Amino acid sequence: MPLNYQKVGDIVLVKKDLSPEEIEYIINKTKCKTIVKYKNIAGDLRKPTLNIIYGSKTETIHKEYGCLFKLNISKVMWSMGNIEERKRMAHISNSNEIIVDMFAGIGYFSIPMAKYSNPKEIYALEINPDSYYYLCENIKLNKLKNIKPILGDNRTINLENIANRVIMGYILKTRFFLNGAFKFLSKEGGILHYHDTLHENAIYPEAIGLIKKYAEKHEYTLASYKIHKIKKYAPGVWHIVVDAKIKK
Repeated sequence: MPLNYQKVGDIVLVKKDLSPEEIEYIINKTKCKTIVKYKNIAGDLRKPTLNIIYGSKTETIHKEYGCLFKLNISKVMWSMGNIEERKRMAHISNSNEIIVDMFAGIGYFSIPMAKYSNPKEIYALEINPDSYYYLCENIKLNKLKNIKPILGDNRTINLENIANRVIMGYILKTRFFLNGAFKFLSKEGGILHYHDTLHENAIYPEAIGLIKKYAEKHEYTLASYKIHKIKKYAPGVWHIVVDAKIKK
């Protein structure tokens, strides 16, 4: 049966209405407690809108790539198509780095990176109190000592010139946070992971053009970059991430 779904802990996420036969199929196949239709994720707090199709449980613990993520699917987002990117980011840092995760959520990137790359410190910034709560829970669940969670708007948090690497794991409005990203970056520069959603014909002129523009504004240069396509967002539109090497 060609059903597109993802199991998160003992909860199944789908993106369409299901027939009674499809519901029964998923229950029998996955042994899930709840089936949820994800409608959208809205606003700066990235709160999900959803319908519960089956069951009532919304809090679960999900295991992914050796990491534990506790979350309440009705209160915080779960990015269904970003699994490979979370794995990639897990091994991208090293023990000499200080990192700022500007949109930490429940620890999507911070948790696996802290576990497998073991950087000196990850400042995990999160504006949504519900996401922040589960971020703190997940740091404890995974027994990590190198993540410092901070609740607040990353545009007003007072951390300057400390990061060797800045993660911008957000889409749609990411460009409006580039000033902050360069504020966090060390005086010598570092790596910027810039996420965006762009038409395939606009990926280079918009994403790279924006990073160059803000680098120059903050007296840096874009030394090199790699573009990674994460997933299709809409016809002709991709969720991409740019790994941008920034130098003074």
